[in-house]
Amino acid sequence: MDIRVLGCSGGVSFGNRTTSFMVGNDTLVDAGSGVGDLTLDEMRKIRHVFITHSHLDHIHCIPLLLDSIFDSVTEPVVLHGSAVALEAIHEHLFNGIIWPDFTVLPSAENPVVVYDVIEAGESIQLGEINFKAVAVNHIVPTVAYIVSAPSGCFAFSGDTTTNDTLWSALNELKKIDMLIVETAFTNNELELCKKSKHYCPKNLADDLKKLNHQTEIYLTHAKPGEAEQIFKECSELITDRSLHQLHAGQRFTL
Repeated sequence: MDIRVLGCSGGVSFGNRTTSFMVGNDTLVDAGSGVGDLTLDEMRKIRHVFITHSHLDHIHCIPLLLDSIFDSVTEPVVLHGSAVALEAIHEHLFNGIIWPDFTVLPSAENPVVVYDVIEAGESIQLGEINFKAVAVNHIVPTVAYIVSAPSGCFAFSGDTTTNDTLWSALNELKKIDMLIVETAFTNNELELCKKSKHYCPKNLADDLKKLNHQTEIYLTHAKPGEAEQIFKECSELITDRSLHQLHAGQRFTL
């Protein structure tokens, strides 16, 4: 299973792209601004997009992606997400005001995109790869994804803060090769973390005590300009784990 980091920043600035990961060559997990670094030929291969939640930094390239490949789509791109997230995307993006409704273009019988509801606890099998949605704790309904294949398994937390659901689901696995987990703010912004329901080093360190597996942990979603400080604070608090800072452009093979 091949994983490519298209974007992993909590915001945009030069060199920073928001969250999107490519699994294989035809599936995205989230579709932030990192999608814009794909070539047109790479975009044309996209068949599935798994959405963690409806916030703009995780979805805003979906309309632009579909517009770019509109003329070459022979079967609709499938957008997987919770009913709440898909409803928000349809109402606020594909509403004919912000962007055309690609669920009925070029026709209702032959659309560019279709919706497929996947709720927390459910799984979708695409070939050898399984995508399981797990409820997490964010300011809007959000899921993490556990992505597994015979060759390996990784998990992406989505946006979240202190919770038990993700760690319980991970502990049910026989093995996990890699965990990508958000850490959006420094410890100085703990109160903001609590209000916006994100991790900072302190509450991530507390939650990692719930994880029974030893695995490679990659920190993602840092606000621009804060990644180094966040990683420093995490490294000081989390001394019994293998920590790494995630970077756009990284590739992994499991």
